[in-house]
Amino acid sequence: MLNWVEIDAAALSGNVAEFRRRLGAGPKLGAVVKSNAYGHGLLDVSRLALAAGADWLCVNNAEEGLALREAGLSAPVVILGYVPLASLGDVAASGLDLVVCNLETVTALGRAATARGVEVGVHLKVETGTNRQGVLERDVPAFVEAIRGAGGLRLRGVSSHFANIEDTTNHAFAEGQIAAFTRMSEAVARLNGAPVLRHVACSAAVLLFNRTHLDLARIGISMYGLWPSKETYVSCLERGKPSLDLKPVLTWKTRIAQVKDVPEGGFVGYGGTWRATRPTRIAVLPVGYYEGYDRGLSGIGHALVRGRRAPLRGRVCMNMCMVDVTDIPGASLEDEVVLLGRQGDEAVTAEQLAAWCGTITYEIVSRIHPALPRVIMSPNYAP
Repeated sequence: MLNWVEIDAAALSGNVAEFRRRLGAGPKLGAVVKSNAYGHGLLDVSRLALAAGADWLCVNNAEEGLALREAGLSAPVVILGYVPLASLGDVAASGLDLVVCNLETVTALGRAATARGVEVGVHLKVETGTNRQGVLERDVPAFVEAIRGAGGLRLRGVSSHFANIEDTTNHAFAEGQIAAFTRMSEAVARLNGAPVLRHVACSAAVLLFNRTHLDLARIGISMYGLWPSKETYVSCLERGKPSLDLKPVLTWKTRIAQVKDVPEGGFVGYGGTWRATRPTRIAVLPVGYYEGYDRGLSGIGHALVRGRRAPLRGRVCMNMCMVDVTDIPGASLEDEVVLLGRQGDEAVTAEQLAAWCGTITYEIVSRIHPALPRVIMSPNYAP
């Protein structure tokens, strides 16, 4: 293999176990495996998460949910994102739950469920301040009435999402959202005439606010061993919260495709943005922005070769980039190179890559091209 991603099964299982202990016996644990499991691989991560103790799987769209069912996974699955009206029949037939925030979806899904003689669980998403998906508080009674009046639907849950819980150590806005969700979820249960599954907590909320755990906690970025943000980590310390032993799950690797000598004064890459100030050994890596290795790393990032840092030289190309191995004795053709992860005593973390690119860890891992092989590192794992 030229480019591949290794998934540490033990690290993933350990992270799920850490959150299972933090949540305790009451709340269910929802493993968020949307967007190809944040770049880690949808099917394998879903299997590993369920084996480690996850109760639900949370996906973004119908295609992801159907892929889980086609792979034989029968665990509860909730679709968090929008599903086109024309695809609701497939959702109804596959036993998938759906988050709803449009009356058109409620009507069409009810018809699809009735036509197939099945009952579909729906989760009403209420607006608490993020102003993305969500039903305004004034409209909640009408939605509950529509769901209850539609054949084939069962109001199984009520959900929302935090807008500003990770990016700050001041959680006044989050506190307001918690209060709004408490008020609206109580109204939903009252109007429904029966309890519903309440879920609002993301990774950061689980770490910071025990009262957000409720009935189901949706664990995303931190299931993969990454803290939601530095601010979340600092907030945990300030609040005296016990630190979880989270381990990064993903290592991204490639191989050297060529080693060449560049004379002093020679240029490397498009645009001549880097010029050698001494005789230089350059290693060409067969990975670029098509594969998800951000062009913003040009001239800034490092890869690991033989356990040492090799700085990027010139621009990241569509399918190639170049690193300086002048000071790495013996670097040679097809040596294994770590783009993200640990090699020897050195490590390039998702946090470092995100800082170099001016983005967040979520984007770094989720943008790794889905076609690259995901290799599960576990002697006992069989898909």
